[in-house]
Amino acid sequence: MATSSTCLALTILVVFGTLLYNTNQVSGQCGGSLPDLISQCSKFVEKSGPNIPPSPGCCAVMRNFDVPCACNLITKEMEKFVSVQKAISVARSCGLKVPAGMQCGSVRVPPKAMK
Repeated sequence: MATSSTCLALTILVVFGTLLYNTNQVSGQCGGSLPDLISQCSKFVEKSGPNIPPSPGCCAVMRNFDVPCACNLITKEMEKFVSVQKAISVARSCGLKVPAGMQCGSVRVPPKAMK
């Protein structure tokens, strides 16, 4: 089964590379390598499909991004391809701080679920 690798991430998280002109903006402003983020994390934040825990490679790439910065750059167009909720979950699973109440694209970040 082929998976789409045309979206970020978000957010993250942003698999934020669905629009080419945003690639340099996201990488330049928010750190990290957007192509690496897309290749390592896209399958974990795709709009369709199940929630999948992120790989160690995805987490390693995500740790280079400033999550609040990336959240500010998510557009409605990107949200057609990327699940912001999944991106938030992936970021948190990777140990990144994603504060409750922060706006990430069109989503207000919920409190972290209690285990």
